Amino acid sequence: MSKTLIYPGTFDPFTLGHLDLAERACRIADRVVIAVAEHSGKNTLFSLAERCQLVQESCKHLRVEVRPFSGLLINLAAEEQAAMILRGLRSGTDLDYERPMADLNRRMQPGLEVLFMLPAAELAAISSSLVREIHRLGGDTSALIPPVVQRALLDKR
Repeated sequence: MSKTLIYPGTFDPFTLGHLDLAERACRIADRVVIAVAEHSGKNTLFSLAERCQLVQESCKHLRVEVRPFSGLLINLAAEEQAAMILRGLRSGTDLDYERPMADLNRRMQPGLEVLFMLPAAELAAISSSLVREIHRLGGDTSALIPPVVQRALLDKR
């Protein structure tokens, strides 16, 4: 039986931490769907179409599918016949935020596994919001994001 994993997020912008998790997800699942959230209450720098394109280009060396989504993640998981959802954790604060959602998702869709994964240690401090802030203040983000995302970010100046 094929195991599908969904890796959801806003990915605004897609970082090297996100890429690390996507690469590792490909080693544990037969099919990886990177689900780019349409709206999560955040004011995004990139449009949904831009974010999907940047994720696709950043992951072109991987066997992933990139698709936009809105609504409940468990609905997408059911539609994609996913067995697993991947969530990245950088800190205990992330776990405090993610755990109740994981518990509710499992309660609403029994059998759906939620996997928490830590990024590589050198990438753990990277967050999309910090990348946006460094960019806004004129700093160099090239060591934090894939080159294609860096080019797109520079075009936003």
